[in-house]
Amino acid sequence: MTIDRASHLGGEGQGFNGGELLLLALGACYSNDLFREADKQSIKIHDVRVSVSADWGGDPVIAKNVAMSVEVDAEADQALVRDLIEHTFRVAEIPNSLRMGAEIKFLGRVIARNEYTFRDEVSGRQR
Repeated sequence: MTIDRASHLGGEGQGFNGGELLLLALGACYSNDLFREADKQSIKIHDVRVSVSADWGGDPVIAKNVAMSVEVDAEADQALVRDLIEHTFRVAEIPNSLRMGAEIKFLGRVIARNEYTFRDEVSGRQR
């Protein structure tokens, strides 16, 4: 997978950016969980289409107005499918992690480089 920025932002426009991957993770998690929850209810799903969108703004820039839409083709009554969609939205792990404000700890490492050596500031090793 290639991760890049748009060319107007200094990248080469060759891959996904972090925001796109975040939205992809939301949609992929929801889709996978929809199949899992359907299986628990013995509902056979033929097709799922999930679309996720967001506005980006602020300082610092964050995702706002995140919206997900879903279409499900399943062998079940429309009311059961609607209940499945709503239930899955409540239990899907990645959407819940964002919705409930998952704490993110920064465990970054700094490597200072000069012409001759690499020095890892965490371990103090030189290479």
